Amino acid sequence: MSKGFLGLFLLLFSIVSAQQNAYYQQSAKYRMDIDVNAEKFTYEGKQTLEYTNNSPDELSVVYFHLYWNAFKPNSMMDQRVAGQGKNGDSRLQKNGISRLASIPKDQEGAQNIHWIKQNGKDLKVEVQETIMKVYLAEPIKSHSTTTFTMEWDAVIPQQIRRSGRNNNEGVDMTMTQWYPKIAEYDYDGWATFDYIGREFHAPFSDFDVTININKDYVIGAGGILENPAEVKGYDPAAKIKTDKDKKVSWKWTAKNILDFAWSADRDYTIKSFDVQGGPKVYLVYQKNNKTKSWEEAQPYVTKYFQIMNAHFGKYVYPTYAFIQGGDGGMEYGMCTMILGEAKDVEGLMGLMAHEGAHSWYQQMLATNESMRPWMDEGFTSYAEGYTMYQLFPPADQIPNPFAKTLEAYRNFIKKGIEEPAVWLGDHHDNGSAYTYASYVKGELYLVQLGYIMGEQNLAETLKQYYDQWSLKHPSDRDFLHIAQKVSGMDLKWFQNYWINTTKTIDYGIKDVKYEAKSTTITLVNKGQVPMPIDFSVMTTDKKVVTYQIPLNMTHTWKDKDIYGDFTTMKYWPWTQKEYTLTIPYTKSQLAVLGIDFSQRLADVNMEDNFIDVK
Repeated sequence: MSKGFLGLFLLLFSIVSAQQNAYYQQSAKYRMDIDVNAEKFTYEGKQTLEYTNNSPDELSVVYFHLYWNAFKPNSMMDQRVAGQGKNGDSRLQKNGISRLASIPKDQEGAQNIHWIKQNGKDLKVEVQETIMKVYLAEPIKSHSTTTFTMEWDAVIPQQIRRSGRNNNEGVDMTMTQWYPKIAEYDYDGWATFDYIGREFHAPFSDFDVTININKDYVIGAGGILENPAEVKGYDPAAKIKTDKDKKVSWKWTAKNILDFAWSADRDYTIKSFDVQGGPKVYLVYQKNNKTKSWEEAQPYVTKYFQIMNAHFGKYVYPTYAFIQGGDGGMEYGMCTMILGEAKDVEGLMGLMAHEGAHSWYQQMLATNESMRPWMDEGFTSYAEGYTMYQLFPPADQIPNPFAKTLEAYRNFIKKGIEEPAVWLGDHHDNGSAYTYASYVKGELYLVQLGYIMGEQNLAETLKQYYDQWSLKHPSDRDFLHIAQKVSGMDLKWFQNYWINTTKTIDYGIKDVKYEAKSTTITLVNKGQVPMPIDFSVMTTDKKVVTYQIPLNMTHTWKDKDIYGDFTTMKYWPWTQKEYTLTIPYTKSQLAVLGIDFSQRLADVNMEDNFIDVK
C-alpha cells in the first residue's frame, strides 16, 4: 500500500469512526445523610452514589472533587493567588497577599474521607489536593451501573470565596461544593481540573439529601423541600419536629441538576411566589435595613423569568431560590448564592439576573465552564444585559442594550493586557484579563453574531441551541453548528478570530468625495479582524439609509435585521484593505455618514467611524 493511499485510508477511517461515536452523558444518583455540629462548624456525612456509565468506555478508575481542601494555607489555590499577587482575584487577595495564607488552623477547609466502597468492596484512594482518584475493585463496564458508599467528615472553612462560615453579611453557613462530588466523564475524558477558585463541572444527577441541624436554623437550598410542615420558615402552621439532640431533619430532593447547594442561618426569612409558566421562586434572606431591596424584587423577578422563558427557552425545574449567601454571586442547581445587602432593587436585580441566567448557560446547557468559561459567563452576561435593558430601561437613550459593555471593552483593550478567551478558566494570568476574556468577550461574541447574521437569526439560534442541547453538555462546536445552519453562513472564521486570538476590529472612513449627483466613500480596514460592514447615512430630512457590505468569508449575506432595512452591496474580500462605494446623494442632501449606526460592532476606535457633513 502506498504512503499516499495509506494516509487517505486512515483519514477516511477516522472520519467514519468519529461519525459513529454517538453523543452520551453520564448520570448519578446521590443519597446523603448529613449531621451538622453548628457550634463547631463541622459535619459528618454518609453517602450512597449510584453511578451509571453511559459511555462506550470501560472505566477502571473514577475521580471525585474535594473542593474544600483548597481553603487552607499552601494549597494550590493559595499558591496561585500568591503567584498572581495584585493581578489576582481581588476577593482572594488583599494588597497582593493571599487571604488563604492566614486562615486559622481550626478554620481550614477539610473533607476527610473515612472510607469508600464499590458494591461493598473497600477501595484504594489517592487524594491529590482537591481531586480524589479512586481505584476500582471492578471496572465499570459500558452501559452499566455501580454503587459507591462512603463516609466522611468536614470542617466548614472560613469563607474566602463562595463557601464557608460567618461571612461578612453574617450568614452562618454557606454550603456549596461541600460534598465529595464525582467528576464528569465524557469524550474529552475525566474533567479533573483542580479547584483554583473559578468554575465547576459535573454530570447531571439526582439528589436525596437529609440534613440534621440545630432546630433554630432555617435552610435555603436548590431543590424541593419534602417536609416543610416539620421545619422552620416555610409553613406558618409547621410543627417543628426535633430529635433528642434538639436537631431537625430537613429532607431535600432534586432531579437532573449538576450539584446540590444549601445555606443555613438562624435569621433567614423565606418569601415565595409563583411565576406564571414557572418556576416557584424562593427568596431566602436576612430581613433587616440592609436588605430592603428584597422586599421590592418580586415583580421584577417575575418579569425576569417570563422574559428568559420566552427568549432563551423554558426553565425546566419546578423551583428556583435566590439565597443570601454573603459572597458575590455564584450559581448552583436550582439556586444561587448572592450578596444580600444591595443599594437598590436595580443593583439587586442585576445580580439576580446574571446568576439566574446561569440556570440556562451553566445548568441546563451545561458546558464545561472550566474549559470554555466564555460560553457560560459570556452567554449568561448576554442574557443579563438583554433582560436588564427591559426591566430597567435606561433614562438616556442608548443605541443598543450592550452599548456599555462595548465601551468597557474598548477601554480595556487600551491597557494592553488582553488574554484570549480560549484559555482555560483557571489559567489566566490576570484577574481582569480573565473577566474580559470570559464575561465580556463571551457576551460580545453573541452581540457580534447578531450584527453579522441579523438579530432575528441570533434569536433563532439561541432557541434552537436550547431545544437541541438543554440538559446536555454542549460545546462551542455544537453552538456554531446551529448558528451556521440557521444563518446559512460560514462563521468559523469569526469564532477563530474572536475566541482564539486577541486581534481587534478597527474600521474607518478614509475619504469622502462629493460629486454633482452622488457621493463616493472610501472605507478602510485598519484592524486584524475582518467583518461585514453596515454603512449608513442620515439625510437632511432625517431619513436613515443603510448599505450592507458583506464579507466574502460568510458566503451568504444577512437578509434582515431589527435595526432597519438595508441595500446589499458587492462583498468586501477579507484580503482587501479598502472598499469604495458610491451612493446617490449629494453633499447638500447628507447630514451624517457612519459605520454601524446601531453601534453593535466592537470597533476599538470609533473616532473615524462617523462624519458630520457640513
